[in-house]
Amino acid sequence: MKQGYRNQDGIPSDDGRISRREFFRTAGSAAAVLGTVAAGCAGNGGGTSSTDAADGQMTFRTDPGTGDRVSLLGYGCMRWPMTKDGEGKEIVDQEAVNRLIDTAMEHGVNYYDTSPVYCQGLSEKATAIALSRHPRDSYFIATKLSNFSNWTRENSLLMYRKSFENLMTDHIDYYLLHSVGGGGVKRFNARYMDNGVMDFLMKEREAGRIRHLGFSYHGDTRTFDHILDLHGKVHWDFVQIQLNYLDWRHASRGNVDAEYLYGKLADKNIPAVIMEPLLGGRLSKVPPHIAERLKERDPQGSVASWAFRFAGTFPDVLTVLSGMTYMEHLEENIRTYSPLRPLQEEDLRFLEETAVLMKQYPTIPCNDCKYCMPCPYGIDIPAILLHYNKCVNEGDISQDALSENYRKARRRYLTGYGRAVPRERQADHCISCGQCIPHCPQNIDIPKELSRISGYVEKLKLSLL
Repeated sequence: MKQGYRNQDGIPSDDGRISRREFFRTAGSAAAVLGTVAAGCAGNGGGTSSTDAADGQMTFRTDPGTGDRVSLLGYGCMRWPMTKDGEGKEIVDQEAVNRLIDTAMEHGVNYYDTSPVYCQGLSEKATAIALSRHPRDSYFIATKLSNFSNWTRENSLLMYRKSFENLMTDHIDYYLLHSVGGGGVKRFNARYMDNGVMDFLMKEREAGRIRHLGFSYHGDTRTFDHILDLHGKVHWDFVQIQLNYLDWRHASRGNVDAEYLYGKLADKNIPAVIMEPLLGGRLSKVPPHIAERLKERDPQGSVASWAFRFAGTFPDVLTVLSGMTYMEHLEENIRTYSPLRPLQEEDLRFLEETAVLMKQYPTIPCNDCKYCMPCPYGIDIPAILLHYNKCVNEGDISQDALSENYRKARRRYLTGYGRAVPRERQADHCISCGQCIPHCPQNIDIPKELSRISGYVEKLKLSLL
């Protein structure tokens, strides 16, 4: 891999990026707006969000540890397009995946993030099949130790070795402890420390089979600080965090504001890999008046491009992951980062105001990660929650049968619910077993929300609201 150059501030400059102090002189201190201890917002100069991706101007960042030149747009392989085989079994649409990865590679995307549990366990193989058609030194593979349910040493090492087989590789470029934080320090120690798995992974890194070792995080401040404090022993090469303009200061439930997470990483000079820049699509499907607000400020950009530009603006971000199921999403994100048009101080202030407006909409913080699936009772949990959120954003939730739009809202909710979720997979089939709760990285009390939605639907059917 070609190593990029770094300027006097330690920021990659081979692709035209400006230094921190140059940015402050021209745009003012972003820290004053964001309140982050990681002072500064720098990025690639020039270009617009509508730049033709065919120009080959993908923005790259340089990994400070190895000099890897990583595309700012990373491919999240959690949401590959699915189809059915001859027996009706759901499988990955491999031809579609091949086309998506070919297009991504053609336009400079070289970071691919997968996991043994993505796409019902099919993602690693599907990703590898598509990538194997390209030279191995032209891309970086990231995968994870997803030992949520069984963290014995035996099972953890079996999962680790299986990833090499699935990915058809002799080394993994970026290896993560998957979704740590849930269950606190005690759970983290059980999954990785007490069983000797961390010591094993560190030796694997020494042997070169792992090139970078990190973790992805969902949890509270105390647990994050504890894990980060292991940096002196473990040496975290990177950390994956949830960062977007809503979670920057308004993280939901038990998660930590991204402002805090990013600041702590920047203090230790640990590169950040960004997940959920769109919050599972919620920041591309905002209420109409908020969408109009974003479009008015930047008519050339899409609603989603604001979120991607926000995540990419921070200088210590290595790559921003997006689960791009459809070609149009991939092409749009390539345009946004080819090259990145970094946000300025007034843009950051504008997005903070936008985040405050969005907090007024009581959506459920589901990012459609599907970690809660499969439900043992066949309930389509993500589809139920996403339909509810869609109706919240579109004003189709009515709490008063006497309200002017009640009949319209009632009809649209029930009709859309029936289309989005088959009858046998709807919320009223939940028995509150609670199996899904510990798997949710957003700390949603899923049975409680399903019960609430089931009750709401029943009232709509009976016209009792």
